[in-house]
Amino acid sequence: MPDQIRLWEISKDQLNEINQSKLDLESRLETWLDNDISILADDLLVIGRQVITDHGGKLDLLCIDRNGDLVIVELKKDKTEREVTAQALDYASWVKDLSNDRVTEIANSYLFTKNGTNLENAFRDRFNSELPDALNVQHNIIIVAAQIDRSSERIIQYLSETYGVRINVATFQYFRDSNGKELLARKFLMDIERKLVNTSKRNLYLTKKELAEIADSNEIGEVYRLLYKELIPKIFWMNTTTKGLALRGTGKNSQAILNLLLTESNSNDGLKFKVYTDRLSSYLKVDREKLIALLPNYEQIGQDDRSGSVGEGFFKTEEQVNHFVTQLNEMRSALI
Repeated sequence: MPDQIRLWEISKDQLNEINQSKLDLESRLETWLDNDISILADDLLVIGRQVITDHGGKLDLLCIDRNGDLVIVELKKDKTEREVTAQALDYASWVKDLSNDRVTEIANSYLFTKNGTNLENAFRDRFNSELPDALNVQHNIIIVAAQIDRSSERIIQYLSETYGVRINVATFQYFRDSNGKELLARKFLMDIERKLVNTSKRNLYLTKKELAEIADSNEIGEVYRLLYKELIPKIFWMNTTTKGLALRGTGKNSQAILNLLLTESNSNDGLKFKVYTDRLSSYLKVDREKLIALLPNYEQIGQDDRSGSVGEGFFKTEEQVNHFVTQLNEMRSALI
């Protein structure tokens, strides 16, 4: 983007041009962006800085947007234009495989160190909405530089327009007037209003009203409402998903713990749930085996280092719900 932005100060109908400067601009940009990402885009929350990738790289800034998608922000610094483009694409190849848990882990570590908060609370404060259940469905790349050459512009436009790579470039130009006042100007290579997210790939999350209607149509309405009344508000923070409800821990633990899958439920089997057994046991501070014994029709379906034990089952009757909630409360009370 070799085209230069020129600025003039207007003083009593006189125009005085403000000279552009290169005073350590790119070395300061990362800190400015970390402190206030809105100078790049309004719809972002920084969740990581100098993030170490599995390939040994250091991603400058990792952000999340209100859809739960990730945005890689890579600064040119002392790299050539082609080097920073290649590096950003390499980081994107790593970011695309990040799971919900890994994103949450990265974000919580950064946000707790910086502000003493976690992803759940920071997201709610930033966007005035709950954290989506599905994170990192898609990802975007923004390269930040003081300037970029025509050749790199063509490469980036080719990737975006021909192959649909969600990539853009933001150039910042720095000015300082005769009184020492600093000014910053920003310009994007491609229209920032262009939608970066292909909404056809992201299903809309169900509303609470829609969930109640689905529960009734699947003849599990009473079981669902009883669980919702007795369990959710007393123990969990929750958000809707494309399939039902995701129940999460509060405070620093914001990982999904128990999912109610209404779209996969029916009158014969009951209300289907998916439970991260080790997380639930740890969060509620109850014995894992005793907890499993309370879960109706429980069957383990997976085990890994990050998620621990994962199982599923069905609440078919109100009696099962009442038994689960009553026994769970007694176990928790014994620990107080």
